[in-house]
Amino acid sequence: MTDQILQTGVEIIPVIDLKHGLVVRARAGDRRSYAPIVTPLSPTADPADVVRGLLAAVPARRLYIADLDAIAGAEPDFAAIRRIAAAAPGVELWVDAGTGTRERARALLRGAPAKLVLGSESQGDAGLLREFVAEAVLSLDFRGADFVGPVVLRDAAALWPDEVIVMTLARVGTGAGPDLDRLAAVRRQAPGIRLYAAGGLRGPEDLELLAGIGVAGVLVASAIHDGRLGRTPGAR
Repeated sequence: MTDQILQTGVEIIPVIDLKHGLVVRARAGDRRSYAPIVTPLSPTADPADVVRGLLAAVPARRLYIADLDAIAGAEPDFAAIRRIAAAAPGVELWVDAGTGTRERARALLRGAPAKLVLGSESQGDAGLLREFVAEAVLSLDFRGADFVGPVVLRDAAALWPDEVIVMTLARVGTGAGPDLDRLAAVRRQAPGIRLYAAGGLRGPEDLELLAGIGVAGVLVASAIHDGRLGRTPGAR
């Protein structure tokens, strides 16, 4: 299965969803219902344990961390982020910690070995993206058909950084398949960006579809934990 992944050229970026210091299982964007993860890849829901399990299943050069408490307004969990970094040496971290102010952006860049993910749902305008565009990945966040955030971030592709995520929250953890139509529309809007999909990946069969529309990578959690993508524990 790892060979299938490599052949598509679509990068797999494992996802860690943090809540109250533990990794939780995300589903359909209903963050209030997320519970600590139970997975064959890890003996516990501790972030370091889960990261080691994910990287054993899918060797990756990037990890995506969603600090759900910070997205909801709390301070970023720098301790957990640093522990993840220690468990994944040499792996680049992309961190969405609800960064919507310059102060939080600077604090995150100082306090963690990470690249900023600026989620559109956390933005008040385009100012932060303009200021931190060189250090940022933009996440265009959608709930159903609705874009969440300032519409200028959706419509003004000239503002976008080199790396853009299309985050379809209603598909997260559902195995419903990627949002191919929306991804294709964003690709047409900005042909030169590196485009990343998030939400709904079913398995290797979807990687071919994503590659066909020019998606550079995909954020994945459930398909790895469920054994639909990557190596399962004990596999050779």
